[in-house]
Amino acid sequence: MDDRFLAIAEHLLLIERELRQQGWWQDVPPSAEALASVEPFSVDTLDFDQWLQWIFLPRMKTIIEQDLPLPNASGILAMAEMVYADRPDQSRGLRASLARFDELIGQVR
Repeated sequence: MDDRFLAIAEHLLLIERELRQQGWWQDVPPSAEALASVEPFSVDTLDFDQWLQWIFLPRMKTIIEQDLPLPNASGILAMAEMVYADRPDQSRGLRASLARFDELIGQVR
């Protein structure tokens, strides 16, 4: 098992917590069509918050639970910086958690 799994799992919970605290967590999933997007971050069908909740978090949970290889790199913070440029204070906690996630993914085993 990758030594980073525990720290990454912790940061996934922090990401979820931030989404909930900001009111960006949704109870109803997007349509199957919206979730099937092949564009990076599903920019054509989902808001970034939705992508985090419905695509990113479940995929990372599967990777951790099944002890699958972690991605080689992550640029998720760069996307968050663009999306939340107009809400820097409101998104500070989420961006900090995403930054730490990027750092953990970028660490060489």
